[in-house]
Amino acid sequence: MFIHSSQNIDRETADNFFRDIDKYPDSVYVINWKTERNFPQHTHKKGQLIYIEGGIAYIHLTHKTLVIPARHYVWIPAGMVHFVEMHRSAITRTIYFYSHDDNTNPFYTKGGIYPINTLLLQMLTYSERWNGDVRPDEPAFNFLAGIKSILPQISQKALPIALPTTENTRMHPVLNYMNANLFEPLTLTLVSSKTGFSERTLSRLFQSTLHTSFLQYFKLLKMVKAIELMLQTELSMSEIAYKLGYNSLSAFSAIFYQLTSTRPSEFAKQLK
Repeated sequence: MFIHSSQNIDRETADNFFRDIDKYPDSVYVINWKTERNFPQHTHKKGQLIYIEGGIAYIHLTHKTLVIPARHYVWIPAGMVHFVEMHRSAITRTIYFYSHDDNTNPFYTKGGIYPINTLLLQMLTYSERWNGDVRPDEPAFNFLAGIKSILPQISQKALPIALPTTENTRMHPVLNYMNANLFEPLTLTLVSSKTGFSERTLSRLFQSTLHTSFLQYFKLLKMVKAIELMLQTELSMSEIAYKLGYNSLSAFSAIFYQLTSTRPSEFAKQLK
C-alpha cells in the first residue's frame, strides 16, 4: 500500500537539512518543492504544515500512521517523531513555523489532518513567492505568521483516519499479509492459519500491540484503501464498495461514515 518516491534522503543530508530548519527558532521556513522528499525518521523544533495538493501521503508516527488525502493538510507539532511517505503522484506545499507561542492554543501541540479551505489555500499559494528562512524583521513574516494564527479557527474537524502501527516484529508478517490480501474476505481464523498463530494468540497480539481488535484494524485498512481508490482510479463508489468486499454500497457507506463522520460520496467531492 505504501509506495516510496524516488527522492529518498540519507541521514547525513537529513540532519543538515533540519539543522537549517531550526537554525533561527523565531523564523518561518518555506519550502517550494512540489514533491516532498522522503526523509528518514526525524524530529524538529518547529511545527510543520504539509498541504497535499494532489495524490496521497502518509505520516508515520511512533504508534500510528496518518493518511492524508488530496486537498487536506496535516499539522505536525514541534518535537514529534515522524517520517513522511509520499505516493509518487503526491504534490505538496510545506511550511515550518516557530513554536515559541504553541502554548496559546491546544491545536498546535496535538496535530491532525484537516480539509483545506479557500482562504488557507490562497494564502499557501501566495507564500510560494518566498523560499527558505523568513525572519521576524522581514516584511513577509507577518503574512506567514498570519497563516499559523488562523489554523485553530479554520480547522475544527480533524480527519480521524489513522492506522495503528507497532514495532513488535511478530506482528509485521500479519500486517503485511493483510495488506497484500486486502481484497479477500479475511477473517481472524484465516489470517491466524496463514501466519502461524492461534486465533487466541493473534487476537491478544492485536489488542496488546495495536490497542484495537482484528476486525477494527481490518475496517480501517479497507477505508484507507477506499481513499486510495477514490484518488487513483476512476472506479465508482459502488465499484469501490464491492472491490473491498462489501455486499452493498449502503454497507460500505455506513462503515465509512462510522470512521470518518462523512459519507464517501461527500468525502470524494472534497478531493476534487
